[in-house]
Amino acid sequence: MSTLDHENTTRWITTPITADLLRGALDLERTAHGVLPHRLPARARAQCADPQLAMVESQPSGVRLALRTRATAVELDTLPTKRVYVGAPPRPDGVYDLLVDGRPAGQGTVAGGNTLTIDMTTGSAEHRAGPVGTVRFSGLPEGDKDVEIWLPHNETTELVALRTDAPVEPLPDRGRKVWLHHGSSISHGSDAASPTTTWPAVAASLGGVELINLGLGGSALLDPFTARALRDTPADLISVKIGINVVNADLMRLRAFGPAVHGFLDTIREGHPTTPLLVVSPILCPIHEDTPGPAAVDLGSLAEGQLRFRATGDPAETANGKLTLRIIRDELSRIVTQRAIEDPNLSYLDGRALYGEADATELPLPDALHPDATTHHRMGERFASHAFTPNGLFADRTAVV
Repeated sequence: MSTLDHENTTRWITTPITADLLRGALDLERTAHGVLPHRLPARARAQCADPQLAMVESQPSGVRLALRTRATAVELDTLPTKRVYVGAPPRPDGVYDLLVDGRPAGQGTVAGGNTLTIDMTTGSAEHRAGPVGTVRFSGLPEGDKDVEIWLPHNETTELVALRTDAPVEPLPDRGRKVWLHHGSSISHGSDAASPTTTWPAVAASLGGVELINLGLGGSALLDPFTARALRDTPADLISVKIGINVVNADLMRLRAFGPAVHGFLDTIREGHPTTPLLVVSPILCPIHEDTPGPAAVDLGSLAEGQLRFRATGDPAETANGKLTLRIIRDELSRIVTQRAIEDPNLSYLDGRALYGEADATELPLPDALHPDATTHHRMGERFASHAFTPNGLFADRTAVV
């Protein structure tokens, strides 16, 4: 990041921010300030009034401005919405990652913006309006180049204005496969250091694919409208990471879970009948391996200024159909095995191959639910090795060799 001023010697070109300059968003809403990228289409958003879902789907994980330009300086005005959790440590400002020709070339933040103050003990939230800010990058290489600005993965970001010192055009299609992924806050990015270092972004970079990330914090709940969004989004590769939110929300029992998974996959297959489709079960999460949800904030830790979660269910309740991560992994493996008899492009990955017992000893989950920045890198590397190789899980099993 640099501090680029509005100097008289700089001749700025303002370019309207339109959908063809963005990748990773499924919808673009016009606002009083500019445009707001969404990761669920308007029809899906209209079918659920949950404020948690509304917050996370508007956080642009995987969304980036993608430009072809000779510009050596770029300014982006945005209106972020910062989250403040009562009693918890302050959250850092969201990070903007700059890539030039696919390589990291800078980072920046935007101060100010709106503030959403959330009290996790009562569930209340208060919104306070704030000012637009600017992230600036300068010193970019001369000549034509691909420029991407990845928006903060965990900070709702309205795009107000784009200025450059040379014309821009949409980044051309480079012929890379599109990978469409859905999951929980872990896929959304949780405690990753920046938007290009969430585990799906790391995996996509290593696999040479274009990412559309529908990781929705707290909201990977087998919702039919999410399945329809996956169904209707063009993609060459699809993965769905299912389980942790179903447990920590205590959303359903085993009787409902199996049919819900079948229905979710059926809907995806309506739009993608032969696309390689990977079902990923939960990574290791010790508090929920054998203890059902719901999850709750550990108030004792919160009183000490630390945010941690705990499982509040009773392991004995599994006899009545309550779900744990072990039960969900067994059920997902069974469902995929059953369906794969007629669906050769369907496969399964045990999430513990991405983060398992040894990892939990070395890199324990800081808040008992979410991996840290180092673990995101590790998970991304492992996913890429499992999926994005010639004989990996995304290989086309119906292709004639």
